[in-house]
Amino acid sequence: MIIKIHPENPSQRLIRLVADCIRQGGVIVYPTDTVYALGCDISQPKAVQRVAQIKGVKAEKANFSLICHDLSYISELTKPFSTSVYKAMKKVLPGPYTFILNANSNVPKLFQSRKKTVGIRIPDNNIPREIVRELGNPIISTSVYDDDEILEYTTDPELIHEKYESLVDIVVDGGFGDNQASTVIDCTGEDLVVIREGKGTLDHIL
Repeated sequence: MIIKIHPENPSQRLIRLVADCIRQGGVIVYPTDTVYALGCDISQPKAVQRVAQIKGVKAEKANFSLICHDLSYISELTKPFSTSVYKAMKKVLPGPYTFILNANSNVPKLFQSRKKTVGIRIPDNNIPREIVRELGNPIISTSVYDDDEILEYTTDPELIHEKYESLVDIVVDGGFGDNQASTVIDCTGEDLVVIREGKGTLDHIL
């Protein structure tokens, strides 16, 4: 199923429909402020396994990020972090960044792994943030890659639907996606370290 949702003013009825699907263990493809992503409810182990299977990785070893609605939920997933990290996050989020933080004991339980870190995303796109708000907890985020040798990510939701319709429950069409992933910043040590330069600029952080 493909569902078209307007990114600027998402229909709450459609957001509820998607959130209900995820709540029942469904897997979706959805837009972010960077590329399209696969996702599911982090509290549904079978759904997490499904996402891992689609990606061709083992769930316990996968580096899935988590989409949060805002900064308030992050303490549920991470160990305490410095004021400078909090200020950096507050400056640029919502935005095209993934912050790698030290995970607390909730994360290994969720992923059934020994994960010591977790990637946090608060995208500047109302669709995923509203889905998470309606759901009441974060969803997994892992990029949808393209088979094309030139394009790394598929940007057209219709093409994504063609490829994934038999693998996922819903493809959320939020318009054309970007072809540049998020900027990834490791905040687990004393200094902020850029692991991947992506769409997010570094002027406001480093």
